[in-house]
Amino acid sequence: MKIAIGSDHGGVNLKAKVADHIRSRNIELVDFGTFNQDSIDYPDVSEKVGVAVRNGEFDFGILICGTGIGIGIAANKISGIRAALCHDTFSATASREHNDANILCMGERVIGPGLALDIVDAFLAAEFLGGRHAARVDKINGLEGKY
Repeated sequence: MKIAIGSDHGGVNLKAKVADHIRSRNIELVDFGTFNQDSIDYPDVSEKVGVAVRNGEFDFGILICGTGIGIGIAANKISGIRAALCHDTFSATASREHNDANILCMGERVIGPGLALDIVDAFLAAEFLGGRHAARVDKINGLEGKY
């Protein structure tokens, strides 16, 4: 498994903890930044991680900003990306099982590091169930070219 991770300045501290956790599980990880608290624009990071996931260079992405909202909205503008904002383990699991999410978004100002690591583990452990969910994901994908 290969993971792309990125954050803006509002998520840089949580990103560092998540990155350490992923590496401790011997999962390959590439950090797309940022690496300090100097203000940056989250769409720039969303684009880097989103395009890398869409192009198949990575199995999944993780994006973190202050709330997880803006960075996820930006990622979802990229064709082929299904970024899910998750602040609990149930949502993280369901986002993979039901929606085939390929990017996990979280907010550093919303959740603590312990819960964030549990969310990451839940997201990475879950698998897309297919079946009736596949038809729904196909409809989501169809919207990308429609509007």
